[in-house]
Amino acid sequence: MATRTVERDREGEQKKWKKGGYKTLPFIMTNEICDRFATAGFNANLITYLTQQLNMPLVEASNTLTNFGGTTSLTVVLGAFAADSFIGRFWSIIAGSLFYQMGMLGLVFSAIVPSLRPPPCTSPTTDTCRRASGGQLAVLYLSMLCMCFGTGGIRPSVVAFGADQFDQQGAEAWANRKRRYFNVYFFTMGSASLLALTLVVYIQENVGWGWGFGIPAISMFVSIVVFVVAYPLYVRAKPGGSAFTRLAQVLAAAFRKRSAAVPEDANMLYQDKELDAPISTKGRLLHTDKLRFLDRAAIVTPGDISESGQPKLWRLSTVHRVEELKSIVRMLPIWSAGIILATAGSHNGSFTIMQARTMERHITRNVEIPPATLSIFTTGTTLVSIILYDRVFVPLARRVTGLPSGVTYFQRMGIGLTIAIFGVGAAALVETRRRGVAAAHGLLDTPKAIVPMSVFWLVPQYAIHGIADAFASVGQMEFLYDQAPESMRSTAVALFWLCGSFGSYLSTVLVTVVQRATRGHGDWLQDNINRGRIDNYYWLITFIMVVNLGHYLLCFYYYTLKPLEVADEHGDRDKECELPSPKKNGAGDGAGMA
Repeated sequence: MATRTVERDREGEQKKWKKGGYKTLPFIMTNEICDRFATAGFNANLITYLTQQLNMPLVEASNTLTNFGGTTSLTVVLGAFAADSFIGRFWSIIAGSLFYQMGMLGLVFSAIVPSLRPPPCTSPTTDTCRRASGGQLAVLYLSMLCMCFGTGGIRPSVVAFGADQFDQQGAEAWANRKRRYFNVYFFTMGSASLLALTLVVYIQENVGWGWGFGIPAISMFVSIVVFVVAYPLYVRAKPGGSAFTRLAQVLAAAFRKRSAAVPEDANMLYQDKELDAPISTKGRLLHTDKLRFLDRAAIVTPGDISESGQPKLWRLSTVHRVEELKSIVRMLPIWSAGIILATAGSHNGSFTIMQARTMERHITRNVEIPPATLSIFTTGTTLVSIILYDRVFVPLARRVTGLPSGVTYFQRMGIGLTIAIFGVGAAALVETRRRGVAAAHGLLDTPKAIVPMSVFWLVPQYAIHGIADAFASVGQMEFLYDQAPESMRSTAVALFWLCGSFGSYLSTVLVTVVQRATRGHGDWLQDNINRGRIDNYYWLITFIMVVNLGHYLLCFYYYTLKPLEVADEHGDRDKECELPSPKKNGAGDGAGMA
């Protein structure tokens, strides 16, 4: 009887271990590729659709895009919250894909049904063009809202869901396979964006908007079918309840006991393995000495335990739940370093395009490169860098460090932030040269004239930013996923996407401040960029990035890795380990930066 029980257990264990792994990646990545393909193709040329097809004024169209981007960032946080707390990552991706599909279909109908858009302009002046009606705009806004909700469901969950497929494996397997997964994830994202920026935009401009929106809609439908077909293969982590509610309970309990003395012996703080089991399947977080004022939430006082023996969670929290909050607080300073990186990169889509319009852009006598197409060099360099990182850089670094991943994700982020400084510095030097050439040819007061200087002088700053992304962005994603509490990983991934949003907002603030501060004193940022001093603005960003690198190194020096308590091989007792170990695991450790 005992033998049969053991055999059944082994069969069940083998069946469980058949789930997840690399065989699930094609299905997961297909879904993400279609999302990025549709999003990039949709956003890259939407300003043209709004102004030329719906006859929107430029300012109104620009505000529409800004509101769309802001709403999307908000839904990413809400989607992460729902995935971690209630519906799980799998169903979050399914729901997001369906919403995105509905939004894309709405845009397709808007593009192909004549009654859903105003008649074409018969005059080059927009004043004589008929504006889109309220009903036509309602179709547009409803479609965009569905796409916002779709992105919110897909984007924060797909990367965490893919990484979940490797969580069941050992520490060494985690070091090698999960690192490669994040590289594959960013590579596929970049490939999809690159394809959209070329193929979809070309179709929209030269074939028609119906096909330009229809092809991404078809690809999204295929991705949903493929993703659902692989349902039996996935490891599906169960949601652990409202993570934000738990964090609020810790804060409330700590504030209630703000006058209580924190015991020196951490063993006197409240522990409850059974209560924490659903949110700590990979191991409970152990007590740390940082942020000790939060430990008051785990001090047992009269009235904290109900008559049934259950804790009153708004009065008493377990050590694990306190450490969840500590983990999030500890992550934020390092996470914030990525905001400045996004701020620096955002100028490649604004000021750099203005510079490119004034430069010689002919590839041949009859072929001219569009200014916005220069972003391909960032995406392409990122893709090549990710390949070289895994195939060349990691083996070489492994010989020096002895780590399976070559360098830690902390080091990877630091390298990326350092490289990015040289990218902005290169932008400043190129702009100084461009202004010099303009002055030498008497073009300072003719901003629309073509400066006799090749646009390919701008390629290095795009390429350097792409290399920096391959290091910093991928490293930041690994850091957020690994160091976030187990039950809040989708929320942590949402923080990654919020970096880009906050970076754009910070860029707007900096531009506004600089414009006002230099008005009448050189006018760094003006419509006539030949008379302006964009190079000085770039040097300001370079200085800010140097300060940001120092901020990152300081935060890294004081950062404490999350320690876990995990069951040993026989499951009869617990042991403590700091995951990932600085000396044993190269995929997520915090070994020295130097």
